[in-house]
Amino acid sequence: MFPQNGGYPIVVYNTIKGLLALGHTVTLISLDEKQVTDRHYEADNILDSITYRHCSVNTDIGFFKAFISLFTAAVPFIDKYFDERADKVLADELRNNNYDIVQFEGLFVTPYLNTVKKHSKAKILYRAHNIEHQVWQRIAQRKADPFKKIYLLLLAKRIKAFEINQLSRFDGIIAFTDQDKNAMIGYGTKAPVEILPISIELNKYQPCTEKTEFPSLFFLGSLGWMPNLEGIEWFIDNFHADLTEGDLRVRFYLAGNDIPETFDDYEVPGKIYIQGEVDDALEFVNSKAIMIVPLLSGGGMRVKIVEGMAMQKCIISTSLGAEGIDYTHGQNIIIANTRTEFFNAIKRCIADEHYCRRIGENARQLVEERHNVTAVTTRLIGYYSQLLKA
Repeated sequence: MFPQNGGYPIVVYNTIKGLLALGHTVTLISLDEKQVTDRHYEADNILDSITYRHCSVNTDIGFFKAFISLFTAAVPFIDKYFDERADKVLADELRNNNYDIVQFEGLFVTPYLNTVKKHSKAKILYRAHNIEHQVWQRIAQRKADPFKKIYLLLLAKRIKAFEINQLSRFDGIIAFTDQDKNAMIGYGTKAPVEILPISIELNKYQPCTEKTEFPSLFFLGSLGWMPNLEGIEWFIDNFHADLTEGDLRVRFYLAGNDIPETFDDYEVPGKIYIQGEVDDALEFVNSKAIMIVPLLSGGGMRVKIVEGMAMQKCIISTSLGAEGIDYTHGQNIIIANTRTEFFNAIKRCIADEHYCRRIGENARQLVEERHNVTAVTTRLIGYYSQLLKA
């Protein structure tokens, strides 16, 4: 959950803050892929209000282990998150305390489900941040290398079997989008599925257009998530020449964590900037005008789009990137699914500041209406109550 540098921790953090604001008691057990130091969370007062346990987990998968998994039923990209020390922390917490609800955030923590069932009588919920196997299927389908395609399709097939099996073991399921809900019902889940959108604290998002560089184009996101990496590689490969030598006379800024060193080769002084992780994500977003989301695979709802809308950004996204958001194309977002559509959208935006501002203002209004943390958390608590009465 700390630092707040990606969609997953932002979603969890805002949910906790919403629950606390409405008087509920919260315990968080967090799996940290990298060693977390105190500087990440020392100053956050939310820790004074919750019980917080974080466990560092080694999630590295060597080539040999990945190769061997081809000949077994293992799903290494999920199995790697199970750690006996973290399992003991969870078991101890459940033995020593009574909980009404235990909520799993995503598929990767479901290897701990047996422990919860063994040590707790709480209702157990699953929040699907996306349909995980669909992400891998979409990535596989776009691979030209036949060996990579075969491997990723095999991996997707195993993840699908594991994912469908897990869905049947929960008392309730929360999805972000209609598409994900319909997929899970189609897979035969019997648990009630509730759609609850991503929520944010609107008072954190205070756009100031006086500090915005116009025109400017940007992408913000973790390239450690394969769909982001795939999408931004597609964008740069398709538009590098247009941005540096052609008709798109606009600076492009790429920011986020886990950007490969090879991306330095894309940088062109005065035209394309590879910035890496930024100290203040919202300050970075505020300083730029047009946000791109060239997502070609993946699923669920994109936190960065909701945040960008809250900051009154003019956003150009694929249909897949904007999935789950109740948008209107041309009014509060611009949808572009091909190179030509992206090119035309960017060209129009950089030539018309008034057009960009109007879309950004409408986007903010949409977030205020649909993604307010208090309203969404109230619905979440209603769903909890429904399950507890069942």
